Amino acid sequence: MDEPQAPPANTADGVVLELLPSQLVRVELEGRHQVTAHLASPVGRNYVRVLVGDRVRVALMSNDPGRGRIVEKL
Repeated sequence: MDEPQAPPANTADGVVLELLPSQLVRVELEGRHQVTAHLASPVGRNYVRVLVGDRVRVALMSNDPGRGRIVEKL
C-alpha cells in the first residue's frame, strides 16, 4: 500500500552527460542547466550503475545550485 510520493521541491530530472573521477557525474537538467552530482548513499549502496545517457533525478543543494546528489535512476 505504498503510495507514490511527489518528489521534493528542490529536485530536477536530467540526463547524465559525463562520468567524472571520484564518483562524480555531470548532469544536464531539463532547463539546459548543468550540475555536478554524486550518488546518494541508498543508490550507491545498492551498486546502481549510472551510465552516460541515463535519466536521473537530482536533489539540488540549497547553498550551491551547481551541485547535487543523484537520488533516483529513472
